[in-house]
Parts: sequence; C-alpha cells; structure tokens
Amino acid sequence: MLNIGEAARQGGVSVEAMRYYERQGLLAAPDRDANGYRRYTPAVVRRIKFIKRAQDVGFTLRDIGDLLSVKVDPGASCSDVGDRARAKLGEIDEKIKVLMRMRLALAEWTDACPSEAPVSECPILDALDRDDET
Repeated sequence: MLNIGEAARQGGVSVEAMRYYERQGLLAAPDRDANGYRRYTPAVVRRIKFIKRAQDVGFTLRDIGDLLSVKVDPGASCSDVGDRARAKLGEIDEKIKVLMRMRLALAEWTDACPSEAPVSECPILDALDRDDET
C-alpha cells in the first residue's frame, strides 16, 4: 500500500492532481489507515498513468472518464473505443486548422513589420485594431 505522496510520485502527478481525480470520479476514494491517511494500491498508479497518457494524446478528463467506463463495460467493444479516438482525431484536426490560420496571420503580420518603424506604424497593432473580421 502506498501513501498519497508516493502514489502521486510514481504516477507522475501532484498530490493535488490525485485529489482532483478523486473528486472527478476518475479514481475511487481510497481506503484509509487507522490514522486516517489515504492508502493506495499499485493499481491506482496504473490508472493515474492511463489518465496521463490519455491526456497526452488530447483526451479531456471527461473523455477519460468515458473511456474508463467503456473499459469496464462487458458489452463494450474495441470499436467503441475506436469511435471515441476517431472523434478526438477530428477535434484535433480542427484545432490544427485553426492554429494554422492563426500562424499564417501572425507570419504575414510579422513579415510586414518594419523593424525600425515607430510603434504608431506597426502593422501588427494595426491588424489587431481593425474593425473588420478578416
């Protein structure tokens, strides 16, 4: 059995993150010893690592809760997980498109920026201050 600090360290998260995961229902409330300290099994560390890996590829905590539910659902199939992953890929692709548009706009503005011009002639500030939506 592990105390909260050791479980957090092994899982690569902070103690506060573990408490947050518990409040969000991603981790079950742990057993407590006679002193009232939380005691965790190694299985909790494995779940924390699952949560962190899922976050690393773009899943939100809500998504992760859904994945954890599917994981223990005897009627679920791999395609259920695949559907969720494909949906997340679509979300990521949309974010990439938005980021690319943002990058293009900033690149155009910085390319047009004369380094020695006064700030009153700054094309970046002018672009940000325009009334139109372009």
